[in-house]
Amino acid sequence: MTAPPFILSPISLTEFPAYWCERPELFAAIADGKDEEARSLAALKWFISTLKGQYTSRNESLGSEKKPLNPVLGELFYGTWPANTARGGETTLIVEQVSHHPPITAYRIVNKAKGLTLIGHSAQKTSFSDVLIWGCTSGGSIIVKQIGHAVLTVALPNGKEEEYLITLPRLRIDGLWYGSPYIELAETSYIQSSSGWLSTIEYKGKGYFSGKSHTFKATVTPPVYMSGTTHVIEGTWHTTSKDTRSGATFHDVTTPKEEVTVKPIQEQDEWESRKLWFGVAKGIREGDFDTAAKEKSRIENEQRQRRKDEVGAGTTWQLKHFQHAAEDPIYERLGQLFKANPPTEDTYVYKNNGPH
Repeated sequence: MTAPPFILSPISLTEFPAYWCERPELFAAIADGKDEEARSLAALKWFISTLKGQYTSRNESLGSEKKPLNPVLGELFYGTWPANTARGGETTLIVEQVSHHPPITAYRIVNKAKGLTLIGHSAQKTSFSDVLIWGCTSGGSIIVKQIGHAVLTVALPNGKEEEYLITLPRLRIDGLWYGSPYIELAETSYIQSSSGWLSTIEYKGKGYFSGKSHTFKATVTPPVYMSGTTHVIEGTWHTTSKDTRSGATFHDVTTPKEEVTVKPIQEQDEWESRKLWFGVAKGIREGDFDTAAKEKSRIENEQRQRRKDEVGAGTTWQLKHFQHAAEDPIYERLGQLFKANPPTEDTYVYKNNGPH
């Protein structure tokens, strides 16, 4: 059963990895850290600053959280952020939908001038949670378990590399009972550096009777073999946070972000997101849901026919930029460094198979 257009966002999930770099100067600044501690803090600042775009931007622009368009197998999204003095060379983005059932999106972000490469993938598992209000069970929340991770590699001036394993928070979609859904982040995610520095990020949101939306507490701890400073950062991930020891502002996303640059629609390949979904997105934005529904059904029916044709021919879809890998040694190695429970549920591994 497909979702009706009136509850949909006009944006495909393949565009979501662009949120990782909508503040490209913070991404570039990771490479400028003078030591392992500084780079770990810079990586945390960049990561926290990506959350607003990923999880609240559609609520702010559309009035409530909308369901993104579910990408088709082979769907592509390309983008860039131009070079400038502050962040060095151009930053590039490649996204590919590598699986449809289950839906898995793989991505790569590179700033060659700064020696930064981020490669990751994401998938979702959804469940429902009932909530007791005034003695009655309501529709509650939708719980989304984000399956996937990203690995950030920093090429250091000494010829060595530093790696960061980034896990993803769980999502809780609240407000369904009131017809105005919004996302809260839940539980804990981690950024584990190959240097041993670990950022543990705990998320708390507004409950039904208390609490504040979008709050977090991040604890940055040194490796077990050294006596370094532990940093504690607290605030709201969609606005600002502070270092609790110094009182200094840590991150601030109340300033304008930088949208990813993409080619004009007429220059895009038929598999690129904005060209593929152009008719659907136009219908949703203009309130022409009949046209949006027809265009959406056409795309979905074409996809079903392609899968049937592949089964009949005994072939499978060939990915363009990524390949499935049986194991991920970086994930396994950095996972062993966790001081808390290491991730164990990430069963999909995708690797980039070359430059675009």
